[in-house]
Amino acid sequence: MSQPQTPSRRAFLKTSAGAAGGLMLGGLPGILSARQAPAYVTSDASRPLASWGLQIGDMLDDRAMIWSRADRASRFFVEWSLDPSFSTVRRVGGVHALETSDFTARVDLAGLPPGRDIYLRTTFESLDSEGAASEPVLGSFRTRGVADRGVRFVWGGDTCGQGWGINPDDGGMRCYEAMRAVNPDFFLHSGDTIYADGVMSPSVALADGSTWRNAFLDVVPEKTKVAETLQEYHRAYLYNLYDDNVRRFNSQVPQIWQWDDHEVVNNWSPGKDLSNNTLYTEKRVQTLVGNAAKACLDYSPMRHHDATESERIYRKIPHGETLDVFVLDMRSYRAANSDNRQTEPGADTVYMGSKQIAWLKAQLLKSTATWKIIAADMPIGLNVPDGTDSQGRAVFENSSNGDGPVLGREFEIAEILSFIKHAGIRNTVWLTADVHYCAAHYYNPQQAQFSDFDPFWEFVAGPLHAGTFGPNVLDNTFGPQLKFQKVPPAGQSNLPPSANYQFFGQIDIDRRTRELTVAFKDSTGAVVYTKSLAPEIR
Repeated sequence: MSQPQTPSRRAFLKTSAGAAGGLMLGGLPGILSARQAPAYVTSDASRPLASWGLQIGDMLDDRAMIWSRADRASRFFVEWSLDPSFSTVRRVGGVHALETSDFTARVDLAGLPPGRDIYLRTTFESLDSEGAASEPVLGSFRTRGVADRGVRFVWGGDTCGQGWGINPDDGGMRCYEAMRAVNPDFFLHSGDTIYADGVMSPSVALADGSTWRNAFLDVVPEKTKVAETLQEYHRAYLYNLYDDNVRRFNSQVPQIWQWDDHEVVNNWSPGKDLSNNTLYTEKRVQTLVGNAAKACLDYSPMRHHDATESERIYRKIPHGETLDVFVLDMRSYRAANSDNRQTEPGADTVYMGSKQIAWLKAQLLKSTATWKIIAADMPIGLNVPDGTDSQGRAVFENSSNGDGPVLGREFEIAEILSFIKHAGIRNTVWLTADVHYCAAHYYNPQQAQFSDFDPFWEFVAGPLHAGTFGPNVLDNTFGPQLKFQKVPPAGQSNLPPSANYQFFGQIDIDRRTRELTVAFKDSTGAVVYTKSLAPEIR
């Protein structure tokens, strides 16, 4: 498990969070409460505001991405120190935050020492008024140590979906506070980081007679319609940052982001047809994808890929000798959603694409980490439906397509699983979200229609803050066995976050034995399931 917070970091977090009535850590000054004016109002209108906190992302051995946002054109600076009093400070940055990025900016903070608490202080300096700087935003995190140690991380997906926004009466996005409380080394967001297609109303009547209240729609009115323009996609991300729990979490926990469909529009693929969808005036899906991709890259704390493919999301994030995380993109390269039952692989069965699959194989072969986490934005063995086609056939969102044999997009999954077996790659675990309930699946070749693979586990977490659904139907192609699931009571769906069917996953890897333990927890932090896996040593 992760190392405990040092006394100096505990004191720093407590002091920072206690400032300004609990509104300092993570850029909380200036954020409107649900009922009040800004908690901090500068006396000098020329000073930028940085009220949406900071984010830490894609942490490597000696570096991490530091992200923040201002309210106007400005320059972004990051100060970091090994001392919570900032007695010795290094200052980097000067990155321009301009309207084209919705005034967001990032710095790749390099040269960090291993195994140390890093204290952050970020500011924006005005382009118009010399010397006018924002109130500083504070944060901290711990770098990976040189000496091998245990690892703890959390994962999940589905944030602010199905019209369930920030409700202060219910404590806001409570899963984020529950995740922060376990002091993870990092957080893996498995996709649906926003719901660009999710329209919010100021209030929603609940089945028990109470009312769900969506706050902050007065300051982010764009969330009362679907996102179509770049600004509307930007604002979908901005809305989430009005939540106290999210900002506090962001300021302390390094993140790894994926994306899926709701960053653009529900179940999007090149064949998405919006011609009869009255919510959209922009019917060109690729135009929506372009706006959505830029907004995602602007707001994510992700290290951008090089100029050969600047919008690439799939990547590897190592965590020492213990763990490698292989982040997949099952959305950007796919062919149009279809009945997915083609008997031969071809252009219409592409899911991740040959280039990404070749990259994954090469990275798995090179990995010397004990555990290889394959972070997928969709599950392997659950049918995820997408309506019907013109012939009345069921259309599928992911690789599953009903029961076996291998058909359609499943050819790519079969290729990967067979490669892992024949290359002798051990200790792979698949993590995902997407289906809005939590589940544990054991894939057994002896129970499968396609059996040329070694057994493995897939763990499904979520939603973090969205409607709860399920269960989905298992596809027997790769022999998944249901070991656990927690879903709404029969006949109920789209339960609000207040129903406490929100789930995140937590993984602990023991420092000495390298045993990996998975836990599913609800938004109160209560454990609903655990499973321990011993590593297979070659």
